[in-house]
Amino acid sequence: MSRYRPPSPPKSAYITQEGAQTLLAELKYLWKEKRPAVTETVREAAAQGDRSENAEYQYGKRQLRDIDRRVRYLEKRLDVCTVVDRLPSDLTRVFFGAWVTLEDEAGECKEYRIVGPDELDHHVGYISIDSPVARALLKKQEGDEVSIRLEGGEKTYFVDSIVYRDASV
Repeated sequence: MSRYRPPSPPKSAYITQEGAQTLLAELKYLWKEKRPAVTETVREAAAQGDRSENAEYQYGKRQLRDIDRRVRYLEKRLDVCTVVDRLPSDLTRVFFGAWVTLEDEAGECKEYRIVGPDELDHHVGYISIDSPVARALLKKQEGDEVSIRLEGGEKTYFVDSIVYRDASV
């Protein structure tokens, strides 16, 4: 058995204005605040002597590697991403950034926002543009029927409403 893992499919390069600001804020925090604090901790731990048995030093170095890895990822990702800060010309159809309310056959409603894959972390109701649900919803209008293949089989939803609004609402 080999350790080879095939590369993951590329992510969409779209991001909302709010998502870009969040990633920039994280990058700034890591680079300007957290990394200098961890560097100072590592410097103090290194001054204590034997580094091979110094847990604070080893943990600090691991933290620095993790911070540097995340900073590199954020810098590369922000260079590649296209910020979508304008509304689409047709507001009656589902496009990137839309809040879509779906109603299932039982009458239950769920609201989703279609965003880039980098914005999913802590937002309930956000779905990636790369997800099967979002792909099925793209270019649909209110009242359209959408069939989505799920683990338990295929499920049918109706597009109840499409709204473009600020994420903070």
